[in-house]
Amino acid sequence: MKSIPITLIEGDGIGPEIASVMKKVAQATQLSLVFEPALAGQAALEAYAELLPDRTLKQIKQNKVALKGPLTTPVGKGFRSINVLLRKTLKLFANVRPVRSIPQISPYQGVDLVIMRENTEDLYAGIEHEIAPGVVESIKVITRVASTRIAQYAFEYAMKNGRKRVTSIHKANIMKLSDGLFLECARKVSKAYPKIQYDELIVDNACMQLVSKPQQFDVLLLENLYGDIVSDLAAGLVGGLGLVPGANIGKKCAIFESVHGSAPDIAGQGKANPTAMILTFAMMLEYLGKGKVAKQVEAAVFKTLANKRFRTPDLGGRASTEELGEAVVRAL
Repeated sequence: MKSIPITLIEGDGIGPEIASVMKKVAQATQLSLVFEPALAGQAALEAYAELLPDRTLKQIKQNKVALKGPLTTPVGKGFRSINVLLRKTLKLFANVRPVRSIPQISPYQGVDLVIMRENTEDLYAGIEHEIAPGVVESIKVITRVASTRIAQYAFEYAMKNGRKRVTSIHKANIMKLSDGLFLECARKVSKAYPKIQYDELIVDNACMQLVSKPQQFDVLLLENLYGDIVSDLAAGLVGGLGLVPGANIGKKCAIFESVHGSAPDIAGQGKANPTAMILTFAMMLEYLGKGKVAKQVEAAVFKTLANKRFRTPDLGGRASTEELGEAVVRAL
């Protein structure tokens, strides 16, 4: 069997710990995967005096698939988000985050939705400047090309994965031109998919309904900023970011990432929850056409977490990072 090369960016803080556990789970699947290490962010800055070395970008482009742990981003100062830089540089236009309830753990049971977030523009384009002392302007960029592209991806995803409904989330009642254009594109695309129900919700109403009855939702289609906020809100419905996988998809390559923070306060203490990293690995397997094995990994994770003995402190348990990982390996 031909080996599949995967670029692995372990990340900062707890990243190396959860990546180590993920690699043991990967080995237990008996698939021919080769993890090729690469650096980005703080570790790359220390090693190469660059935040995103050309060698890392070249490796991702060559392998076409990467798996990434959390990278630290300074708040209000310092360097810009490397996550955003990776997405823009590699044109990873779709941020995909499945959110599913885990039995006996998630606050809300029966949740099974997918956040489909446009990944390249909106306020995250980072176009801002000071127009006068004490007055800063940020520019929101919405284009027909990017809006149509993410809408098409959302509907194609729905068709391929047996989803029934796509809901566009917006604020077009206030931002009539920018969000209006996003909706116009989604409506046009929806006409080509008559078997998929299409509807729209204003973002504040959508947030209220998500915490009232999240089970009603299927695929949520959002611009970049709304998608960032709503995806974290949705993660909270099922137990937090430590339980949710994520992916950034482009036409030529994809980066799969555990979307939680680097948690430097618990790094090296064996307290980190590796669930998101393991489920992200499973999501990557699905992308690689290894759907059967991906389902086995997910089932092993769910089976393991059903036992309180193997839950990490963030889930109310006492298990270490390694203990949870070893239990998943045994379940496989």
